[in-house]
Formats: sequence, C-alpha cells, structure tokens
Amino acid sequence: MNALDTVLWVVAPYVALTVFVLGHIWRYRYDKFGWTTRSSQLYESRLLRIGSPLFHFGILVVLLGHIGGLVIPKSWTEAAGVSEEAYHLTAVVLGTLAGVSTLAGLAILIYRRRTVGPVFTATTRNDKFMYAVLALVIVLGLSATVAANIIGGGYDYRTTISPWFRSVFYLQPQSELMADAPVLFRLHALSALLLFSIWPFTRLVHMLTAPIGYLTRPYILYRSRENRTGARTPQRGWEPISRS
Repeated sequence: MNALDTVLWVVAPYVALTVFVLGHIWRYRYDKFGWTTRSSQLYESRLLRIGSPLFHFGILVVLLGHIGGLVIPKSWTEAAGVSEEAYHLTAVVLGTLAGVSTLAGLAILIYRRRTVGPVFTATTRNDKFMYAVLALVIVLGLSATVAANIIGGGYDYRTTISPWFRSVFYLQPQSELMADAPVLFRLHALSALLLFSIWPFTRLVHMLTAPIGYLTRPYILYRSRENRTGARTPQRGWEPISRS
C-alpha cells in the first residue's frame, strides 16, 4: 500500500465524512434560515415540471441502487437466491436508465438556470460549483457503468469497491481493494467524496429535511380584508391629518 492510496482511500473518506457530519451540525446551528432549496418555481415552472421529476426520481433510484450494491454484501443476495447474472442484469439496466434520467433532468435544470433571467440572477457561485460537481459525479458514474458493463466484459464492483466502502465504516479501511478497480470507478468514488464534502454548504441540505412539523402545525386562517363586516374602505392618496 503506497502513500497515495493511503491518502485517497483512507484519509480522504474520513475527511469527507467528518466535514459532512460537522458541516451539517454547523449549518443547522448557525444558518437555519439558509437551510432551504431557495425555490425558483415562481420565476419559471414549465421547464421545472419536466426537469425536476426526471432528476429527483432518477437520483432516488440511483441512491437506492448504491445502497443495495455497496452496503449489502454479495453473500447476502446469493443466500436470498438472487443469482449473480440476475443481480448484474437488474443493476445494469436500472442503473443505466436511472443515470440517464438523472443526467437529463440535471441538464434541463442547468439549462433553465442559465437561460431564464430571474433564475440565473438568483444563482450563486456556490450553486454553480455544486451543479458542476454533481454533474461530474453523475457523468463518471454513468460512464463507468456503460464502459465496464455494456461496452466491456463486465465488472463486479461488489468484490472490490463494496468491501472497501464497508471497511471504512468498520474503521479498518482496506485501501488495497481500490487498487484493482477500473479508473472510471475510482474517479467516480473520488468525485463522490468531493460532493459529500461540499454538501453541507450547498442547497443539497434540503435532502436531509423532512417536513414533520407540518403534521402538527395548527391551521393558518386567511381572511379577506374587504369582506369583513365593518371593514373600512381604503382610500387612494394621502389621508388628511385632522387638527385638534
């Protein structure tokens, strides 16, 4: 195990995890009002109605696929009667479709931010950097899947990348497992670590928020001023000041 492997596959993961956890704690304590997506739906909704579902449903399937592939050991799926061929086919088909959907949705959202004036004005440098990193992660992940499993002869990441991923949480990181992984998979993993490092400081924090308070919040009543009994009819212009 050389020094570079130690930095990339031992030090970097723990740095990213530490920043991810502590960054969210700091953000919640000192920037509660900034814990939002800063929705721009009022500015434009046509492209948003197309891009947002594509991106969010696609990224949800991608996330579930990563959890299943990285967290659940290969021996567990085999014990459950799922053959390697069935798992591989399902993962490749669903992963590719979800990746294309996510990338297409993100492309529409980025196009919308760049071409719709008010939305572009509300886009910060932080947003631009976040979109760039997020696009990089998705492109590398989709490219790795296509290159290894569709164009190439197939690659079983559950024998190298998945054990390494779990070893990080076991506090016994096995960096040597990543040495044999294809370059695109390693680049995808490193870009994901970068994404998790900047996550707490971007609008992505909204993914960790559940509107549970809405279930117990009292109703808000809105009353029209004009329809109230005895309501005073507003007058135009300045009202005279009475002299007493």
